[in-house]
Amino acid sequence: MSDLKTWRLGVAGLGTVGGGLLSFLAERPGFAPAGGRAVVTGVSARSRSRSRPVDISQMAWFDDPVALATSPETDIFVELVGGSDGPAKAAVEAALKAGKPVVTANKALIAEHGAELAALAEANNVPLLFEAAVMGGVPAVKVMREALVGDDVRSVAGILNGTCNYILTEMETGGRAFADVLAEAQRLGYAEADPTMDVGGFDAAHKITILAALAFGCAPTYAAAEIEGIEQVELLDISLARDLGYRVKLIASADRSEDGVLVRVHPSLVAAGHPLAQAGGALNALFIEGQRIGRIFVQGPGAGAGPTAAAVAADIADVMTAAVRPVFQKPAGELAPFTPVDPARSMGRAYLRFLVKDEPGVIAVISETLAEAGVSIESFLQKPVENAAGVPIVLTTHAVAESVLKAAIERISELPVVVEPPRLLRIARI
Repeated sequence: MSDLKTWRLGVAGLGTVGGGLLSFLAERPGFAPAGGRAVVTGVSARSRSRSRPVDISQMAWFDDPVALATSPETDIFVELVGGSDGPAKAAVEAALKAGKPVVTANKALIAEHGAELAALAEANNVPLLFEAAVMGGVPAVKVMREALVGDDVRSVAGILNGTCNYILTEMETGGRAFADVLAEAQRLGYAEADPTMDVGGFDAAHKITILAALAFGCAPTYAAAEIEGIEQVELLDISLARDLGYRVKLIASADRSEDGVLVRVHPSLVAAGHPLAQAGGALNALFIEGQRIGRIFVQGPGAGAGPTAAAVAADIADVMTAAVRPVFQKPAGELAPFTPVDPARSMGRAYLRFLVKDEPGVIAVISETLAEAGVSIESFLQKPVENAAGVPIVLTTHAVAESVLKAAIERISELPVVVEPPRLLRIARI
């Protein structure tokens, strides 16, 4: 054991994940199989005096993460700062240019700049690893990049944001409105003071962008993702969806067809018996469909100090054991942005909810309008609700092009019997 190398880690960012990583490495510096020891020798963060789970007084302190990344005393640079640009991007670029292996948990950075960083890593012959950027402790990146290279992945879809899953679960089980549950999630630490990245769907979009790149051998193309968050999901829709046999989940999906790749994040209805519908609380879950393997399912904690630090440590072990792979499934020079599919041409089933005046003939008017637009009704539910401004009419459709569906909704919204704008939720294609 004495001949094994000691790897000196420079860790930028000492928040929840950084603190968890320091605690783990202090307990198990020799965790990597036949890879020597991993010791944190330098750190960088916004506050030097903040209380932390591990004593950092013997570690070199760097006010500038770029200086830490390029220090001769840093063998592996670990970036846990976050953010798609600014100090995180500058430090990662500096480390790669200096020939330092980089491990990061930064999904925004990889989703928005992954292709250029991959080229930089490969030009300097060093690894760039990001297991912890997607699904926390669930090894989704390793599954996509390593285990499935012998297959052709057709689609990936799942629950990739624990904050949204917690909120939607609590709304259903507790019968409470979005704003109330969000406030509780913030008090419990499940949601940030500014929850926009989570509840707006952007966090999940970063993650599914990375998975799409790994699945389809393309460059991460975050700008092409279609994103809708859960801010407008109402308790009424959660209740009515349950009556129809569904649960509402924020589903991130990437599908490949002859027309290109469609990457989307939407609150969607999932059949109550489906494994994704059973993933409650802050869990993450993912379905992967391949041409040869069929469908596989993974589920686990998508955030938190322990699970995410474990994913960072797994990447550090890969560096220490000299595992060599392209950053994505292809060399950087072969990566190109995927061809996005026009969402208007996408076919799918939908849940529609109309709040209408309690008058004779209303159902017939709505049904006729949908039929004239080319939308076929699959199921129908009318259920009076106390203290509502009107009577909710809920229906699900057969598969229809989004452009046709939205044109029909626009026509119905103009009918005098409709009290408020119609509500559209997709039914997940999983």
